Amino acid sequence: QVQLVESGGGLVQAGGSLRLSCAASGRTLSNYAVGWFRQAPGKEREFVAHIRRSGSITFYADSVKGRFTISRENVKNTVYLQMNSLKLEDTALYYCAASATVISYYTRRDEYPYWGQGTQVTVSS
Repeated sequence: QVQLVESGGGLVQAGGSLRLSCAASGRTLSNYAVGWFRQAPGKEREFVAHIRRSGSITFYADSVKGRFTISRENVKNTVYLQMNSLKLEDTALYYCAASATVISYYTRRDEYPYWGQGTQVTVSS
């Protein structure tokens, strides 16, 4: 099965940028659809972005649309989340997740069997 490791989180000022990486091992990530989710303290884990296996189709939560970009680099077996114009409310633990099967509801956590451990993003004022 695929193992996922997130990296790239950190502390950034509001308005700044970060790029998160989701690196896969054990399997070829291009065979998986990948989603990014986030969880802030005291809140439920929420959908952020999704990319199809082809890489040509992406979806975003309304709260990040126009600011975040999900992409994949198959030669590196990695999916990225470029986050620009960061806001205080973007502070959360960010997770990547993957599924080898067709996903009907890409915003639902239970559609993704494989998860990483998360990387913390903290946006300060």
